[in-house]
Amino acid sequence: MSSEVRHLVEHGLAYPLVRLTGVLDASTAATVRSVLLDVLAGQPQAVVVDVAELEPDGPGAISVLRDLRRETTDWPAAHLVLCSSHDRDRWQDAGWPVRPDSADAFAELGKPDENGRLSVELEPQVGAARQTRELITEACGRWDRPDLAGPACIVATEMVNNVVAHARTPMVVLLAARDAGMSVAVRDSSPVVPTYTGGPVSPTAYGGRGMLLIDSVATRWGSLALPGGKVVWAMLEGEDGDGAVVSGASDVRHDQGRDRRRSASMPGSARG
Repeated sequence: MSSEVRHLVEHGLAYPLVRLTGVLDASTAATVRSVLLDVLAGQPQAVVVDVAELEPDGPGAISVLRDLRRETTDWPAAHLVLCSSHDRDRWQDAGWPVRPDSADAFAELGKPDENGRLSVELEPQVGAARQTRELITEACGRWDRPDLAGPACIVATEMVNNVVAHARTPMVVLLAARDAGMSVAVRDSSPVVPTYTGGPVSPTAYGGRGMLLIDSVATRWGSLALPGGKVVWAMLEGEDGDGAVVSGASDVRHDQGRDRRRSASMPGSARG
């Protein structure tokens, strides 16, 4: 008899709440991963996952949660919290904080920063990159990060133009303030995860030079495969009040900050 996992996602709360029920094992791990990645693709500040009615079966069952936490450390770098009213110890290997119930989790997370995120849905057509640059200019002004407007526009222009030229699907551009920096991400519906070798690009090559630009201005960048598509993201550093460079991808509470130049494959001449 095959196992099954059911899920319910509640978005009308301070943070998304995902309720999982059923059996978590090798055959249902992919479903759990897909559900959680789809929620994380919206770039929430935190995700609370209720596993009180989820039964892990097998020594590797919880590894899907541990792996997901590692893969999303740099982007979206959300606070990830499990809650269960019983047998909390069995979830410790996931590496997520475990709370007795969702009320406790929400209380500890506190109120979200309503002004620290912006997003826009765009069609793959001429003018999409310009609209994105306008959004970035607005965001950098709102978040007092004028020094990041130029680099962020370079990154976003290359990402958006890649969708327009190659993926040719509707896209979502996501911006978020992170410490003194910010993140730029573009989600599309192409299943092709782009690649980038980091090597020199031939003058006669089609594409690839834009990714060199991204590499030159971003602190970290990468791509994340999602159900029905992908997200390509980049982190940009800013300066604090004393002029010191501060990374835009730290999560001190959950020890998720890492200084990593290339954390995943990025598009070169490959079409995504």
